[in-house]
Amino acid sequence: MITLALSKGRIFDETLPLLGAAGIEVAEDPEKSRKLIIGTSRPDVRVVLVRATDVPTYVQYGGADLGVTGRDTLLEHGGDGLYQPLDLRIAKCRMSVAARADFDYAAAVKQGSRIRVATKYTRCAAEHFADKGVHVDLIKLYGSMELAPLTGLADAIVDLVSSGSTLRANHLVEVEEIMQISSRLVVNQAALKLKREPIRQLIDAFAAAIES
Repeated sequence: MITLALSKGRIFDETLPLLGAAGIEVAEDPEKSRKLIIGTSRPDVRVVLVRATDVPTYVQYGGADLGVTGRDTLLEHGGDGLYQPLDLRIAKCRMSVAARADFDYAAAVKQGSRIRVATKYTRCAAEHFADKGVHVDLIKLYGSMELAPLTGLADAIVDLVSSGSTLRANHLVEVEEIMQISSRLVVNQAALKLKREPIRQLIDAFAAAIES
C-alpha cells in the first residue's frame, strides 16, 4: 500500500491532475466527506488528509510514504530525513514582508535597527532579517496576520501572498519579497527503499505531467 499525504484546498485540487496523469483517481471529494483516509482507483494507493503543516511530519515518521507540501512548510519544518525529488510547480505564491502604507519600511530596516514582525514563518523570517543585519522581535501568529500592523501589535508581517487582494483590503502594502513558493513532492527515505518500484513510477509520472 502506498500512502500519499495531502492537505485540503489548493494543494489538493492542483495535485489531482498530476495523480490523473499517473492513472490515479481519488474516490471521494474531501470537501463533501468526513473521511480522513480516502481510497483511489488503484487498490494499492490511498490518500490521507492532514493539515498542511503536518505533511512533512507524517512523511518523515512513516505515517505516509510521500506527500505534497509547500516550500514554506518545508523550510519551517526543516526537511530533515525527507527526499525531495520534484518541484511540482503548483500552488504558486510568494513569501513577502508587508506593512501599513504609512510605515517607512526602508528606514526601519537599516542595519542595526530593530523591528517587530508577526508571522507563523518564524524560521524563514529570522533568517531573512538576520541576512539583512536587522534585529527582529518575532511574534508568532497563526491567523489574521493582517491585523497585527493595524492594531500596533507589530510593525510588519511575513506571510504568503498570491494576488495581494487581502493585503489591499486591509490597507497593507507588500514592501519586500523574500522568496517564490511552490509545492514539492516529498518522500520517506525508508519507503523509497522498501517500495522503490511503485514510488519511482509515481515520481516519474508526476515528472512527465509537469513537463507536459
